[in-house]
This record gives sequence, C-alpha cells and structure tokens, in this order.
Amino acid sequence: MKKIKIMVVDDDKDFLYLIQQTLGKEADFDVCSLCSSKKGALPAALTDSPDLVLMDLNLESTWMDGVETARAIRIETNARIIILTSFDQPEIILDACRRAFASGYVLKNQFSMLIPTIRTTYSGITPQALLICSLILEVLSPAERAVLDQMLGREITLHSKNKTIANQQSNILRKLELSGKRELCHIFSAYYTSLPRENENSGTLPH
Repeated sequence: MKKIKIMVVDDDKDFLYLIQQTLGKEADFDVCSLCSSKKGALPAALTDSPDLVLMDLNLESTWMDGVETARAIRIETNARIIILTSFDQPEIILDACRRAFASGYVLKNQFSMLIPTIRTTYSGITPQALLICSLILEVLSPAERAVLDQMLGREITLHSKNKTIANQQSNILRKLELSGKRELCHIFSAYYTSLPRENENSGTLPH
C-alpha cells in the first residue's frame, strides 16, 4: 500500500505533537517531516518530497507568514497544501488559500475533519479546491481566462492579435505573481484533473 507522505508546519509544538500522534495511527499515512518555523519549511519540503503539506496559517508573527511559506512550497514542489487555522472568518481563510494556491483548509476546532480532508485532497479535486480555483480566476478578465486556457494546453481559437495575446499572457502571470508558463501549469495541476503534475496533458479550467 502506498502511503500518503505528509509534512506538518506549525509553530505550536504541542499541536505538532498532537497531529503526529493522530496521523501516525493511520496505516496509509507517513508523517515524513515536522517543522515549527517558516525558515526550515521549504528546505524540508524539497528534501522530503511530501504529497501534502499541512500549513499553520498563523505561522510565527502573522498570517502572511503561513501564506508565503505555503505558496513557496506549492510553487517549488509537487506537494498540495492544506491550510490549518484557528481563524473563524471565512473571508480571511479563503483569501489566504487563494494567495497560497492551497487545495483546502481545516479549522483547528474541527480537528475530526483533518483525516478525511487529507484523504480526499490526495485522491483528487475537492469542492474546496474548486472554490479556491474560482477565487484565483476572479482576478482575470474573461479574455485573460481564454488565454489562460490556451497557456494550459487547451486547443482553442483566440481572435485577438498576437501582440494582444502576448500582453494578456504577461498580465496573467503578473496578476498571479508567477514567473512563467511552467509555474502556471504546475499550480493549476492541483485544480484540474486533466493537468497532471508533469504538465503533459491538456485541459480547461472552470469559468
């Protein structure tokens, strides 16, 4: 049986221990790494190659620390991100998930949801992931979404001039704060089943 490799990042060491003990009881889980700071999180993710990263949103000083760390891990590795948070404001949680390119989130006061969320996120595209994807796409115009589909490999006809399309491609990368098409395809592989992590197939995103 292939185990799901899980990395946990949380500056609360008692909570880290609780997660380790809880997940360690599951036969299909392998807790491959525990981190209590943002500094060591990305190097550990690059070394241990987890399938999923459970990321504390309020890591160290502010909630943006968790977002920035999760985003870096998502861009640099194949791991999908699940945000852990004690916040109960949906707008803050969803904005953080959008910025981090997360696949889902679990409230710390709903700890019983952690194990099923891990399994469903690992298995495929979840309703949470689709919601987060739709929030990411909100920053793009309809024309930019069509160009995005083409950048992700879908065979569609664009009626704009080449210069206009090139400008729209640049706008997409700027708005999403990504460096190029490779990062773009990698990020959206977490939200659409026809885009594997190797980025070899084509597909279109929900609009």
